[in-house]
Amino acid sequence: MHLPVDFIKKYKKLLGDEASAFFASFDDEAVAAFRTNPLKKAQVTFEHPIPQTPWGYYGKISGKSVAHTTGLIYSQEPAAQMVAQVASPQKGMRILDLSAAPGGKSTHLLSYLDNTGILVSNDISTKRSKILAENIERFGARNTIVTNESSHRLAKVFSGYFDMIVFDGPCSGEGMFRKDPAAIQYWHRGYPSECAALQKEILQEALKMLAIGGKLIYSTCTWSPEENEDVVKWLLETYPYLELVDIPKINGMVAGIDISEVARMYPHHFRGEGQFVASLRDTRSKKVVSFKTAKSNLTRQQQIYWQDFTKKYLNQSLKGILQVFGNQLYLLPEELPDLKNVKIIRNGLHLGVFKKGRFEPSFALGVALSSDEVRHTIEIDIEQFVTYVSGNVVKLNKSVPNGWYQVLCQGNGLGFAKVTADTLKNFYPKGLRF
Repeated sequence: MHLPVDFIKKYKKLLGDEASAFFASFDDEAVAAFRTNPLKKAQVTFEHPIPQTPWGYYGKISGKSVAHTTGLIYSQEPAAQMVAQVASPQKGMRILDLSAAPGGKSTHLLSYLDNTGILVSNDISTKRSKILAENIERFGARNTIVTNESSHRLAKVFSGYFDMIVFDGPCSGEGMFRKDPAAIQYWHRGYPSECAALQKEILQEALKMLAIGGKLIYSTCTWSPEENEDVVKWLLETYPYLELVDIPKINGMVAGIDISEVARMYPHHFRGEGQFVASLRDTRSKKVVSFKTAKSNLTRQQQIYWQDFTKKYLNQSLKGILQVFGNQLYLLPEELPDLKNVKIIRNGLHLGVFKKGRFEPSFALGVALSSDEVRHTIEIDIEQFVTYVSGNVVKLNKSVPNGWYQVLCQGNGLGFAKVTADTLKNFYPKGLRF
């Protein structure tokens, strides 16, 4: 791989005797990996687990496979998986993933939350935030709001709100050179310092949203000290109530430059791409702060339609705040502030749509629910799966009563669909068909 001259000079100086092995690693193939989704009821055993991780595996999974389509797996390279693993949030936490697209960290954080607490998953790019929302939906999240905002605007709504903030900062991307060689063309000697200035600007707003006693996870996919250790030093100097939490060095992680508590991932030590991660804790005494929360806005008739659907098709009621936007019904996490001034891409879990005299369930609801939460399910085989995801109706092998069914393949949800006269009508979203 042809690396910039200034990059080579920089890392020869930083790495010394290790520089040759470091540069040689750029000629190796990028390491592919994925995580399994513990939120899904039907699990599959895979080979080649990543050591000391709860859900990580080496290898590639097709984006057209049943496992990917039903959200059972999420592709994410090994070093990137370490960010949420370092975070390891507790159930019930309120978390902000500030720069979240395409969704690797958010879906990983959701694995720890286990449908409890709140995750606000944000990206400032409109295009990327839509991809983020699609990946969150496939994962089957119920407690997640996807937003498309700047940190400045979010801070006005979520002041002192989050127990944990995860910020994977926009960076010079040195750790992605092997995976995405096109990133090399953007790199120049002053680029890391430019990125560091932006990271600090965003962090100033982010820390306004951190609850007293909360935790900040700061990461980049670069090795530049300007964007890593220097930013951490700036945080400790600017916010003296923050302290570093030591990160266990597993699978070839190494300590930072002059800061032992942080972790670096180099491809000649760690089987993966490049990553830096730091964990900082607010040492002030934690306070309980109350917030004005969102409320349900359903009409009486809409409540009746939803209750009728729940009674007929679900085995239990869903916990959260029911809100209607237009004729679309959503389930929002409890204890969520009023978000009227926030640009929202995915407002909690989309439950479905109110139509004349009835309620129709959404694709997202059929993906999020497990089979034991639904009264009527129908399992399709691989051949029928291929037919269904391409947008065609499926002829059923046996006669079942007409009505709504959760469509399952290999035990996990593919949304809701209607059965009429031994035919499974196609409700798979047009934008997802293949």
